[in-house]
Amino acid sequence: MAIAVVLVFIYNFKQQSPSVFTPVADSVTLPQIVNVSYGVPVRLSIPAIEVDAAFESVGITADGAMDMPDNINSIGWYDLGQKPGDIGSAVIAGHSGLKAADTEAFNNIDKLVLGDKVYVTDEMGNIITFLVRESKSFDSLADTSSVFISDDGRSHLNIITCDGIWNNETKSYSGRLVVFTDKE
Repeated sequence: MAIAVVLVFIYNFKQQSPSVFTPVADSVTLPQIVNVSYGVPVRLSIPAIEVDAAFESVGITADGAMDMPDNINSIGWYDLGQKPGDIGSAVIAGHSGLKAADTEAFNNIDKLVLGDKVYVTDEMGNIITFLVRESKSFDSLADTSSVFISDDGRSHLNIITCDGIWNNETKSYSGRLVVFTDKE
């Protein structure tokens, strides 16, 4: 589509000022973009914080938020978005907060540091490696739509969990922690 728009622009430009524009070459070779398609994620491993958990596919809740996995030991993969490893931002979420129970998948996710490795195994046995880039806390009411999109042509895995203070009335935490990772 972009090439057609450029060609139409060039054609119109040449029609208006033929002496100003001269093509440099007879043909242009565009770079090939290689996009490997990965399978559905089945396992997440984060050795730095001893995470080894299965994935559940999740969608959105009735109020439009990303759903969470049913099992507190599982990781929810947002299956309406990218698969981990594909170009763009794949998003996963897991429970945390019951520090005394130490059973929830992401209880120690806040301990990840720059460069820690995150491994996703897909249904075909591919292991995709991601490196932690940064962690960021968001207010629970903040617009976090940017977590779900990326237009830089790279592959990202964004990890979401609860953060902040528990509100017993709303049965929710005051914030969300997002760990941003990039495919190695």
